[in-house]
Amino acid sequence: MPTPLYTGPVVSTDWKTDLRQRGYRLTPQRQLVLEAVDALEHATPDDILCEVRRTASGVNISTVYRTLELLEELGLVSHAHLGHGAPTYHLADRHHHIHLVCRDCDDVTEADLSVVAEFTEKLRAGFGFETDMKHFAIFGRCASCTATRKAAEDASAKS
Repeated sequence: MPTPLYTGPVVSTDWKTDLRQRGYRLTPQRQLVLEAVDALEHATPDDILCEVRRTASGVNISTVYRTLELLEELGLVSHAHLGHGAPTYHLADRHHHIHLVCRDCDDVTEADLSVVAEFTEKLRAGFGFETDMKHFAIFGRCASCTATRKAAEDASAKS
């Protein structure tokens, strides 16, 4: 992955200004991709392409990938790997968070980094390891699927 061109905080959703400050223009394709990422929250490039094509049918997947790569280098979007397959993208100006991914229903819950603060501090103290938690996902079962599974187990135990 290339070295990011911009590493400072992104504090606004004024994408035109954000891009200009970094020496780029807000092209129609960039705007459509940013709007799709914003609307879909955790979306794969294919999801983003489908959303973009609702407005601009001529956009292809390579344009989406190139645009996402540039927007990530500029600090406007971030990606995470939430399972097998393509990464998902979300706007980087949202607070940093970890992802809790349900293996049963594929629901993704965002949790504040404070939830893992003790863990990351132990990694820093014990190993000198600085974590990059914005790409972090924990897989398990959400509360709803856990309740459904427990109810099914209770029902089968009574039969």
